[in-house]
Amino acid sequence: MAMIASSGVAQGAGSATSAGQAERSPFLRTTELLAPYQPAKPLITLSLGEPQHPVPGFVGPVLAKHIAEFGRYPLAKGIEPFRRAAANWLSTRFQLPRPIDPESEILVLNGSREGLFFAAITAARYVGPRKGRPAILMPNPFYPAYGAGARAAGCELIYLPTTLANGFLPDLDTLDEATLARTVVMFIASPANPQGAVASRDYFTRLKTLADRYGFMILSDECYSEIYTRQAPGSALECAGPDFTNVVAFQSLSKRSNLPGMRVGFAAGDGKFLAAFHEFRNVAAPQVPVPLQHVAVAAYSDETHVEENRRLYRIKFDLADQILGSRYGYVRPAGGFCVWLDVSERGGDEAAAVKLYRDAGVRVIPGSYLSRLQPDGFNPGAGYIRLALVSDSESTAEALHRLVEILD
Repeated sequence: MAMIASSGVAQGAGSATSAGQAERSPFLRTTELLAPYQPAKPLITLSLGEPQHPVPGFVGPVLAKHIAEFGRYPLAKGIEPFRRAAANWLSTRFQLPRPIDPESEILVLNGSREGLFFAAITAARYVGPRKGRPAILMPNPFYPAYGAGARAAGCELIYLPTTLANGFLPDLDTLDEATLARTVVMFIASPANPQGAVASRDYFTRLKTLADRYGFMILSDECYSEIYTRQAPGSALECAGPDFTNVVAFQSLSKRSNLPGMRVGFAAGDGKFLAAFHEFRNVAAPQVPVPLQHVAVAAYSDETHVEENRRLYRIKFDLADQILGSRYGYVRPAGGFCVWLDVSERGGDEAAAVKLYRDAGVRVIPGSYLSRLQPDGFNPGAGYIRLALVSDSESTAEALHRLVEILD
């Protein structure tokens, strides 16, 4: 089978061709792209995936009750009530092979981003010698923390293009045996960022089979799992077998509970890996303040605010359906809150981003900034723009109307 991936030091994206430019923050690059221009209309920002719905009402009272515990150094493992609440939520939300053990199969995280980063470093040591240079596989486009973790782990980065043709998920059939034999991690995001694709049970099962056969870890980024407007996405843990071997799922309250600034999430799954992960995080990673963990206990014990959150996103995707129609290849995503639009016939992603900012006062992110070049020079994100539908419904509708007016 042919290996359709990019390996080695990442090359540039869009109009940038240097490795250094490609490794920079896509948000900083967007800021620099738009710096010479002034928006002609009041600005509506759709570039940053920062939830803007109300913070749940229980946050303040719980923090006040536990305010004195800011005076304690937190344990890296997480307090027992948090681990129990996270484990109970997982077992209720997903069809797991068995209940998660809160003592050995849950670790609190300072948000899922740092967890994904440190897990890559842990995996490079945990998995052991490979047949060739150790490699970490990731979807392309991808969340920048994956690449940062792979580089910090000293592994080769291999980018797996996610396109319309393969359903915006890495094509497992393109992975050759030599590459799999030296893989230490495969990152997978479901729902995917930015396209919103959701991996099926069959997909997770096939990936698990490969991980067991070749001895690598699956790090499944599931932070968008609670943002959907129709069918609830599944988890890699559902297909991980009775011991969750080689599978760790990452969750966060940022999207689920509109708490991006609180920085609380967790990792769950393979207990042997998590023991090594805990040992490493105990000396290197940021700890999670105890009062915030108590807020998380309340959050994982309540679904009412999550259901309201989904209702608000459903309204905005209904608006996108009505206003965008089938323009720019728009299809309502299976999960997440992002819209992935093909503007290749409107001058490309950078030109469209500039035009929308300058003429419409709508800030979006060029898709090429979220991706890396493949060996043949193809950038899977080029020609697309990403919109995060995080503002209120009125602002979202206004931004979408302006977008259609300017780009049509």
